[in-house]
Amino acid sequence: MVCACIDIGTNTTRLLVAEPTPGGLRELLALRVFTRVRRALGPDGTIAAAKLGELADVVAAQARAAREVGASRIDVVATAIVRAAPNRGELAAELERRTGLPLRVLPAAEEARLAFVGATRTWAPRPAGRVAVVDLGGGSTELAVGTLDGGVTWSTSVPVGSAGLVDEHVRGDPPSAAELAALRTAAATAFASVRPPPADLALAVGGSATTMHRLCGAVLDEAALDAALGAVTAGPCEEVARRHALDAERVRLLPGGLVVLEQATRILGAPLAVSRGGLREGIILSAIDQER
Repeated sequence: MVCACIDIGTNTTRLLVAEPTPGGLRELLALRVFTRVRRALGPDGTIAAAKLGELADVVAAQARAAREVGASRIDVVATAIVRAAPNRGELAAELERRTGLPLRVLPAAEEARLAFVGATRTWAPRPAGRVAVVDLGGGSTELAVGTLDGGVTWSTSVPVGSAGLVDEHVRGDPPSAAELAALRTAAATAFASVRPPPADLALAVGGSATTMHRLCGAVLDEAALDAALGAVTAGPCEEVARRHALDAERVRLLPGGLVVLEQATRILGAPLAVSRGGLREGIILSAIDQER
């Protein structure tokens, strides 16, 4: 069975098409478009009409691509930025009109649970004991703790993400020392009251986390994250992007993502291992479970 997930986030809209394997999933197609929804918000969080049309175009194109590689089921989901938009119903109506697909706006707890499913069920070897999953997004960060067999027993959503932090605190290219200090202060404030239960394994998922795998290896501790922050702010975004073969827009957001992950390692008291599975994998695995 081939399933697809289209995920509308704060900064990107992503498609994953995959099929089940004995060890988890086999990726058939992955696409990403920087749709930058956050930049099209009104003062009350309303998404501009032009951006609604652009999102519909992107989702329709990704749905066609999914069908072309054999997807029999396509789930379209949205996370924090759409969750908070007063006109999310207009987006849902436009997407269904254009694609015939319903939009599922994920509550924060469900987003955390699905990211946990995707991270733990694609992790090898099979994780034993209690696992913490940090799902770093553009507009929020979800944390979940539980076990592979028992599921999530604790979760929370922290209203801070890579795009939100950078948009609010960074004007320079590269960021100044004062701007980096402001990022760290804002992230620390957001996580100040978060007290997750202890875990035997901590996993990081999300675009910034997976990019970090390329910059500093599979394990993210405070030293590795600090070194990566220095690397991505060593010059203008375009220059750093060329040096590390990254997208310049991703480089622009990485300082925000790095300080969030830094806070996550501190509150968990453990380094983060980068998982190859996350929210989209969790949605596809859950869809496969339902169809069986």
